[in-house]
Amino acid sequence: MGRLPKVGIRPVIDGRELGVRESLEVQCMDMAKAAAKLIQDTLRFPSGEQVECVIADTTIGGVADAAACADKFKREGVEVSLTVTPCWCYGTEVMDTDPLIPKAVWGFNGTERPGAVYLAAALAGYSQKGLPAFGIYGKEVQDGGDKTIPQDVSEKILRFTKGALAVAQMKGKSYLSIGYSSMGIAGSMVDVNFLQDYLGVRAEFVESVELLRRMDNNIFDQEEYEKALAWTKANCEEGEDRNSPESQKSREQKDAEWEKVVKMTLICKDLMNGNPKLKDMGFGEESKGRNAIMGGFQGQRQWTDYQPNADFTESILNSSFDWNGIRQAYVFATENDCLNAISMLFGHLLTNKAQLFSDVRTYWSPESVERVTGKKLTGLAEHGIIHLINSGSTTLDATAQQLDAEGNPTMKAFWDITEDDVQRCLDNTKWPPATVEYFRGGGFSSNFLTKGQMPLTMCRVNLVKGIGPVLQIVEGWSVELPEDIHTVLNERTDPTWPTTWFVPRTTGKGFFKDVYTVMAKWGANHGAISHGHIGADLISLAAMLRIPVNMHNVDENDVFRPSAWSAFGENLEGADYRACKNYGPIYGFKS
Repeated sequence: MGRLPKVGIRPVIDGRELGVRESLEVQCMDMAKAAAKLIQDTLRFPSGEQVECVIADTTIGGVADAAACADKFKREGVEVSLTVTPCWCYGTEVMDTDPLIPKAVWGFNGTERPGAVYLAAALAGYSQKGLPAFGIYGKEVQDGGDKTIPQDVSEKILRFTKGALAVAQMKGKSYLSIGYSSMGIAGSMVDVNFLQDYLGVRAEFVESVELLRRMDNNIFDQEEYEKALAWTKANCEEGEDRNSPESQKSREQKDAEWEKVVKMTLICKDLMNGNPKLKDMGFGEESKGRNAIMGGFQGQRQWTDYQPNADFTESILNSSFDWNGIRQAYVFATENDCLNAISMLFGHLLTNKAQLFSDVRTYWSPESVERVTGKKLTGLAEHGIIHLINSGSTTLDATAQQLDAEGNPTMKAFWDITEDDVQRCLDNTKWPPATVEYFRGGGFSSNFLTKGQMPLTMCRVNLVKGIGPVLQIVEGWSVELPEDIHTVLNERTDPTWPTTWFVPRTTGKGFFKDVYTVMAKWGANHGAISHGHIGADLISLAAMLRIPVNMHNVDENDVFRPSAWSAFGENLEGADYRACKNYGPIYGFKS
């Protein structure tokens, strides 16, 4: 609900008239137009719309111009501020002082006018006022008339803008908690203050019994249900029932469970985002939804001891397609792991792609693999692998059956996905009946194997008493194992669940000394996995939210944080902790 945030471009200028300002007007405004074109030509929202930029009506030479610009931005719905200039300006007089809007300053690196001097003065002013801002300054000197944006500058503009737009999109939305704490998992103990203070997100709680009420009273779109059930029967092939013969359900029971899990999917969608069809049916309150940008389903154990599990619901919602066609993926966590949903949301907002939800289940050393299979790991996997697996709730996009232009396995934003991509994802997924020992109420788990090699980034927000939230980031790749190795390893856990074999990029030191150390330092039982190497984008986003990063394998040259972070010490990670503590969460107002 609500409009999409816009990016405001602020061309600031030397306010001295009678020659100085006039000589700079065109160059200054051209910088603003170039930045706007870069952003609008490159970035889209996860829902597919092009990002829109708003440029100040005039260049900004003093406080009156700055106030006029701020007024326009407020009317236009600007939630991100990028200031650009090729010259000296009156630092604090032209700056943006809204504390809730992420901000960056691009100072042109040219010798004709001192854009770099203004950049330094402006960043000093922002630091002094307690308004962290990202500083953007090209490595190479450009000629004054050069209208191009160097590659290093464009990377920083886009990295800042993606992160800032993620911040803006979260603000005012909801996390929908269906049920509450699952099996003592700390991440499902939803912390309402963390959500509000750090993300600007409210927590909405709905008891699981609401699903039963809506199913019993047919409070869902009947036409869509018939369409969804037919699509499911045609496209979701039931897998092998690995339960013992005496515990297997009858065909009649299984068919009833299929009907129920389809209804659960419709109802969870309606709970998150509403459905105008319900109002037409006489259910006006139910039609409005909860304005949820992400959600989670408790499931285990109170629900799953009694009703079918939500693996089908979670997998389909997290995928970029369903019976209505190709669409934006939802962010929906199994076991109501709110912290993993937040991590998935970060990845979704930064990449526009569906996200994986997995248990970080097992580290397999080369020696252990050889012991149980008689085979050696090779290639990317030669130094060990991590088994990412969960009870069927991850996105079907993670089959990696979507193909790029060269025919390589990938994951795409929904607008690039083809019908053939969708069909391959469905054809390579089976739906075995749920393991009764875990899920007494039945249901169906998705079952597939992720193809390799794909670049992946795993992240996770954890809450630590005395510190607050911290973020872990691991870049790596999916890998394909020889079938005989995969089969032996997979059969040692629940083979009815989806598997991704993951290899982190190691550095030989610290937390990334080797694959084992990465696994040993991981801070929770779950991880959120995104396509692509997006660790640098996550680091910038975390700084905007004042969440320190306690573990990452991103190259130091790619780390981009507000300039004020350099005042907290030379060690980047220690400085990050101190800066985040100093500034505190964006929305964490204190009386």
